[in-house]
Amino acid sequence: MKDKLRKIDKPLLIVTMIMVVFGLIMVFSSSSVAAVLQYNQTEFFFFKKQLITTIIGLIISIIVLFFPTKNYSFLSRILLVLIIIVLISLKTYGTVTNSAKSWFRVLGMSIQPSEFAKTVIIIYLACAYGNRKKFKTVSDLFIPLVPCVAIFGFVALEPDLGTAAIIAAICAFIFFALPISKNKTIHSLRLLGVVGIVASILFLNFNSEFLTDTQANRFNYKSPCSRYLEETGYQVCNGYIAIHNGGLFGSGLGNSVQKYLYLPESHTDFIFPIIVEELGYVGGALVLIGYVIILYRILVIARNANNLRNSIIAFGTFAYILMHIFVNIGGLLALIPLTGVPLPFISYGGSFMINILFLVGLVQRVAIESKSKKGV
Repeated sequence: MKDKLRKIDKPLLIVTMIMVVFGLIMVFSSSSVAAVLQYNQTEFFFFKKQLITTIIGLIISIIVLFFPTKNYSFLSRILLVLIIIVLISLKTYGTVTNSAKSWFRVLGMSIQPSEFAKTVIIIYLACAYGNRKKFKTVSDLFIPLVPCVAIFGFVALEPDLGTAAIIAAICAFIFFALPISKNKTIHSLRLLGVVGIVASILFLNFNSEFLTDTQANRFNYKSPCSRYLEETGYQVCNGYIAIHNGGLFGSGLGNSVQKYLYLPESHTDFIFPIIVEELGYVGGALVLIGYVIILYRILVIARNANNLRNSIIAFGTFAYILMHIFVNIGGLLALIPLTGVPLPFISYGGSFMINILFLVGLVQRVAIESKSKKGV
C-alpha cells in the first residue's frame, strides 16, 4: 500500500480531492433550497446522495490502484458487449428524463448507462489499439472503432446528443493520438474518419427528424436574455444573472439568490453560475485553474506511460474531462447549444461521479506502472 501511494501522482491526487470536497460543498449549497421547496425533502437530500456515490467512487478508485492495466484486455471485451446490451434495453426498460430515455431506475436509484459507456470505450480502445505498436493497414485503424460507432448511435437515438457528442469526441481524440505509419493512404483515411465523426454530430444536431421539440429548441441558443420568457432562453439567462450577481468576490457561500428556483438544475448542469454568484469571479477562476492542473498532470502521465495501452487510457481520460468542461461551460455561456452535461467533480450526478473517480484512479494506476517500469 505504501509503495503504491509513493508512486502515485501527488499533484493530481491533491487537486482532485480538493475539487471533490469543494463539489460536495457546492452541491449542498446549490441544492438545499430546491430539495425543500421543489422536492419536499430535507435540505441535505441531494448532498447525502452525492456523498454516498462519491464514497463509492473513491473506494473503487482505490481498488483500481492494485489492478494491473494488462488485465483489462479480456475484461474490456466483456464490458463492451454488456454496455451495448444495456443501451439496447433502454428502449424497453428505460425511464424518460428531460425528453431522453437514458436512465434505469434500480432500487430507487437512477443509473445512466451512457456515462459508463464513455469509460468502457476508453478502456476498450486502449486495449484494442495497445496491442499494436504501429498501424499499417486500414483494418488496424478502423475495425476497433466499429463498436464505438454502434454505441454512439444507440446513445444518439435515446436521444442524448450531448453524451453522444462527447463519445464521438473521445474517439476522435484517441484516433488522432495514434502513432500512424507514414503510409499516405492511412493518413487520408484517418482524416476521412474524423470528418465522418464531425459530420455525424452535425447531422444529428441539425436534422430535426431525430430531435424532440425540446432538443431542437436548444439549438436556438444565441442571445438567451432576449427570449427570457421562452424555454430556449430562460435557463441560460438566469445563469447570466447569477454570474453577474457574483461580481469579483461573490455574495458569500450559501447566499445565492438564483438557486431559489429561478435557475433550474442549479445543482447539476448549472452549478457553475451558482459558484460564481456565491464566490465571485475569483472562485470561478480558481475552479478553472484546478481543471488546468488536473488536465496537465493527466497529460504528463499519458506522455510518460510505459506502453501505448496506458498512454491511451490517460489520454482518453483527458479527453473525457476536457469535453465535459467545454460542453458544460460553453452551453451555459451560450457559446454552444445547451446539451446538459455535468461539470467534472462538482455537479450532482452519481453515475458521472463514480465513472470519473474510477478513471482518475485508473490514470493513477498508469502512473504507478510507469514509475515501477523505470525503477523509481
